[in-house]
Amino acid sequence: MTLLILGLILWTAAHFFKRLSPNARQSLTDRLGDGSKGVVALVLLLSVVLMVIGYRAAPFVSVYEPPSFLRHVNNLMMLFAVALMGLGSSKSRFNGTLRHPMLTGAIVWGVAHLFANGDLASIVLFGGITVWAYTQMVLINRAVPDWTPPEPGTAQGDIKLGVITLVLFAIIAGIHTWLGYFPFGS
Repeated sequence: MTLLILGLILWTAAHFFKRLSPNARQSLTDRLGDGSKGVVALVLLLSVVLMVIGYRAAPFVSVYEPPSFLRHVNNLMMLFAVALMGLGSSKSRFNGTLRHPMLTGAIVWGVAHLFANGDLASIVLFGGITVWAYTQMVLINRAVPDWTPPEPGTAQGDIKLGVITLVLFAIIAGIHTWLGYFPFGS
């Protein structure tokens, strides 16, 4: 569980760095130029590795037993989460309907997984990411209160986003199955 928590701390710190320590972030950028983005990306990669290893190694400690029907709710929510993650960079007509589509997708992802998993490691991981994403939205909105939505895309953009969402969802489901977590069971 220690590696999982350390990964969450690194993930949060790397994302909050720009908002909570703008002078330190600027100093890093002044010294490294665009290389500062590489440093942050490496910290984020390390945080993901730590979260995955920590989650997989954590002992199973049951906190609650989710009803089996919530697994299906989880899958439906995951379709939306994947679509939201891609929405901000898409040319969909829905682009611009949400200020923070990727962070909203992270919240939906976290809540969906809490519906399907009631063990302590899941609560720490998915609850932690959910809290991080919400807090990140608040910090961004405080730092930059004015927002101009981008121009909406096209019906072709909607179709492309839909197809990519379904393909990514299938890949994610396949990876879960490969890891021993069949997402479509009862």
